[in-house]
Amino acid sequence: MQTKKTLSEIFQNEPARWGFRGDPFLWRDMKATLEDYEYPDTEEQLTILLEGTYQQLTGASLSDREPIFVERHSHGGMSSGHISPEFWAEQAIPMLLERYQKSK
Repeated sequence: MQTKKTLSEIFQNEPARWGFRGDPFLWRDMKATLEDYEYPDTEEQLTILLEGTYQQLTGASLSDREPIFVERHSHGGMSSGHISPEFWAEQAIPMLLERYQKSK
């Protein structure tokens, strides 16, 4: 019997660079939230899931381009707790989608 793939696979390796200091904590939050989800059938379904989870965890839409402050990700430092929507829209989510395609 073949085991179904879960989204934990696409979150395994964290990006080498981040937008703001809160981004690694959001990455880990998204991983914890989605890691047990089975692979969606399509890239479009995964995109909707990732964008919805981003919004759920930040309280902001991915289309909003102003930096977001998330208190639970504030651990000290100048940009601590800040999330870069630009990083997520232009780097993190495309990276996750690419990993999904390659491992599907």
